[in-house]
Amino acid sequence: MGARKNHQPRRGSLAYSPRGRAKSMEARIRAWPKNDSEEPKILAHCGFKAGCVQVVSIDDREKTPNAGKQLVSLGTVLATPPVLILGIRGYSKDHDGMHAEFDVFAEDLPKNIAKEVSLKNKEGAMDNAEKRLGKIKEIFAIVAVSPRAAGLEQKKPYIFEAMVSGGDIQKQFSHVKELLGKEIKIDQIFETGSSVDVAAITKGKGWQGVIQRFGAKKKQHKSRKTVRELGSLGPISPQSVMYTVPRAGQMGFHQRVEYDKRIMIMGNTEEGESKIKINPDGGYKHFGLVKGDFIILKGSVPGTYRRLIKLRSQIRNAPAKVNKPNILEVVV
Repeated sequence: MGARKNHQPRRGSLAYSPRGRAKSMEARIRAWPKNDSEEPKILAHCGFKAGCVQVVSIDDREKTPNAGKQLVSLGTVLATPPVLILGIRGYSKDHDGMHAEFDVFAEDLPKNIAKEVSLKNKEGAMDNAEKRLGKIKEIFAIVAVSPRAAGLEQKKPYIFEAMVSGGDIQKQFSHVKELLGKEIKIDQIFETGSSVDVAAITKGKGWQGVIQRFGAKKKQHKSRKTVRELGSLGPISPQSVMYTVPRAGQMGFHQRVEYDKRIMIMGNTEEGESKIKINPDGGYKHFGLVKGDFIILKGSVPGTYRRLIKLRSQIRNAPAKVNKPNILEVVV
């Protein structure tokens, strides 16, 4: 680093440390918002990233210089096939945390799901679950989505938990019990104009050096033997490299959550509900044609094409009223 008169800000954030590879292709949602409504509701859905478009709309943000004017923004297209409710899971809570008390699964599953996943109920599973509801603190729906329903080649479905919130535990249990073995579409959970949080695994970029990975400064020509390495790894004492020193390593393929992504358009390519053309000629690169249900989110979404994107109800800055955006055009 050398001697300098003024301190230099560090290169690269320590917010996500250590930057290791994700253990799974599927992101995990660890926190859930609270639904104050008396009616229970499932708080998550999912989709597959297809591509990007430009959305031309009227800016409806108040107290901004561009309010009421035409706004062109990036839109990310997600193919959102229906998810199947496979089961119900109840959690109790004590000083050690949350504990799964029961699992109840649907009896008759579609062939494409039953081939890949073996889920069997124990004898009297439903009765046992209803008896234990007194000690249950949270109810989750176990849902599955098939990539083939979005036009992808993967056979094995993704299975994850989606929290049910609103009303009391008995209402939540009854709500999921009615949906057991049925498919739910994205418009049954979210509405156009509302905002969601997205969880996904980012693009993998492999092993990268400190210049690319942390944005460290290259050394002056001929000042050292190398140019794209750090000038110093720290003091001579203590004789160890601190974790705050930027080092080369894995870049990308990390789990990330991004907040407040507004749903600009929600529609279906087959039913003719959406008059807006979203498929380019020949389909999206590395994905193909979007068929069936889809949404367009404002802004970017982590991950590469065909990757699973989990959508969760907004946990921050939730507005009291949802305004439907005024869409003028979609440029594919």
